[in-house]
Amino acid sequence: MTAPFVISRVFDAPRERVWLAWTEVERLKQWFSPKGFTVIAAKMDLRPGGTYHYGMRTPDGQEIWGRFVYREVVKPERMVWINSFSDKDGGLTTHPMNPAWPREMLTTVSFKDLGNRTELTIEWVPVDGSTELEVGTFDKGRDSMKGGWTGTMENLTAYLAKG
Repeated sequence: MTAPFVISRVFDAPRERVWLAWTEVERLKQWFSPKGFTVIAAKMDLRPGGTYHYGMRTPDGQEIWGRFVYREVVKPERMVWINSFSDKDGGLTTHPMNPAWPREMLTTVSFKDLGNRTELTIEWVPVDGSTELEVGTFDKGRDSMKGGWTGTMENLTAYLAKG
């Protein structure tokens, strides 16, 4: 197994507001995407075994679909899910631009209460059973993951600033 990719950021918002931004579909779809992407669909069943299925449109017009399958939801401290690319119907697919990317990623999001601020930490790692090629692709993609997650965190910062 490889080392997880980890990224953290402190937000100027109480933990409850940051938690709601992640756990209410109408809020999540306003910011959860890479910079320049548009969320075109979002459906959430927030519970262990439930899913979040979403679609995004890239700046050049391509549709990309994804899904979470929730494993843990511990309000307001932590969520754990399996993240994957999907088709429009929620079926498991490979990365549309990189077929060697791990088909499933274990995602852990932690929310640390800092009073009127919140430290959010995201940990991402290929699931057990990922191929050597997938793990290697993951390890080589750390700069890309940092760029993607940084843009997504910037979107969340802007969303939370709206009040």
